[in-house]
Formats: sequence, structure tokens, C-alpha cells
Amino acid sequence: MAKGKPKFRQKREKPEFDQLIVDLARVTRVTKGGKQLSFRACLVIGDRKGRVGYGVEKGKDVQIAVQKAFNQAKKNLITVPVVNETIPHTVEAKYKAGKVLIKPAPAGSGIIAGSVIRIVLEMAGVPNASAKMLSKTNNKITNIKATFKAFEQFKVKAKPKAAKKETQEETKAQKPKKSAPKKTAAKKKETKTEVTA
Repeated sequence: MAKGKPKFRQKREKPEFDQLIVDLARVTRVTKGGKQLSFRACLVIGDRKGRVGYGVEKGKDVQIAVQKAFNQAKKNLITVPVVNETIPHTVEAKYKAGKVLIKPAPAGSGIIAGSVIRIVLEMAGVPNASAKMLSKTNNKITNIKATFKAFEQFKVKAKPKAAKKETQEETKAQKPKKSAPKKTAAKKKETKTEVTA
């Protein structure tokens, strides 16, 4: 048996976003010509570093529906702020029949949530959080939309502005110090002229 050259496998690059199919359903549309069968896919994508998105699309085939949902999810990406290994503050949101409550949790507690809220938080890369579905609906798409509505309510824009103000104050404080030596030099010249006189 002749020894062939060893085959080196090329390492596949990891995709930018992880994706998970949350809901896959067979739907029919009744038309004049009869029933048209298609597939509806609900997909959640995230980079586990703060960015997460969802997409709901239909297609004649499962693969087409998933691809279309992925493309839509990339357009609907939002950034979830993570402060001290958890979310900034408690937030509650309602979308149609879905109502969601998301609260910060201490470090080490992990994600305490059920159903699709857990999937969305994991895809967003939130290390610790506690969430609860306050509504009785089990519609996954409605609950996902309610969760994303809650994410949009996060407010953490106060700190960067305060930091900018501090840097501006520091630069203002430094400017008079630079101009101070010039004045002292001018005074020295005056004293020298008085001595010669």
C-alpha cells in the first residue's frame, strides 16, 4: 500500500453570530387556486458579546425560510449593555399578549429564566440575569418581541457624558498653568530694569 501525502484539514472560521431556531411551523395560505404550503422560521442570532437579533420569515423550503430569517435578524440587531456582569436595571415590557420582566442578578447566579427569554439572554451574552414571563401566552414569537422591547428600554448613557465633562474640566485646569510661567518671566524683566536704574 503506497503511502499518500497526509491530508491537512483546513480550520473552519467560526461564524460571526451563533444562531438558534426557536420556532418552525408549517403554514398554509388559502388562495383561489388552492392551498399554498410554506414554512415559517423564527430565528435568534447573537455574538454572545452584547449583540442579539431575531428574524421571522417564510419560505417554500425550511432552508430558504431559515436563510431569510437569518438575513432579517442581522438587520434587527440590538446591543444589550452589560454592567457588573449583569443588566443595568430592572425592566418590564409588554408586546400584545406577551409581558416580560427582566431583573439584574448577583455574580455567579447565571441566567434564571425559562422558555425563549433564556435563549435570547444567552445569545446576548448576559452572564447573570433573572427573568419571568408575566403573561399566560406561550407564543414564542410574541415573547421574543416583548423581550426585545424590554432590551430597548435600557439606559446607560449617563456615564460617558460625565467622563467627557471631567476630561474637559481637566484640560481647562491645565491651560492656566501653562500660561503662568510667561507672566513670571515678564515680572523678572521688570525687576531687572529697576535694578539697572
